[in-house]
Amino acid sequence: MNTTQKVDPVEPAARIAQQASQFKRWGRKYPFVRYGLPLISLTVFGAVGLGHLIQGGKEVSKEKEDIEWEVVETTKALSRTGPVEGAYKPKNLSLEDELKALQKKVDINSYDYKRIPKPNENK
Repeated sequence: MNTTQKVDPVEPAARIAQQASQFKRWGRKYPFVRYGLPLISLTVFGAVGLGHLIQGGKEVSKEKEDIEWEVVETTKALSRTGPVEGAYKPKNLSLEDELKALQKKVDINSYDYKRIPKPNENK
């Protein structure tokens, strides 16, 4: 019992064309399928995608902040609540001492006039 059937290559093409025409008819018959459904799906999926991206950005910034705090805690002996007891000792500075130190570095009575060239002068 060898029953082989011949398949007509025109038949599947005709069936595909018929299905395509029915699908095109949906756009004219139901405008929501053609315009509303893509718009709503784009809006929903766009909102979900943006929410995912924003959440990822927040997680990355939180990780960076934690890493920065670890560096600060190890170098300056600080915690998020304040300085660690006994490790951080600031210098007692006054403005008068700073002014005297600056005046020793810079002598304002002896200076030379130096001409600053204009931007277009060298051309």
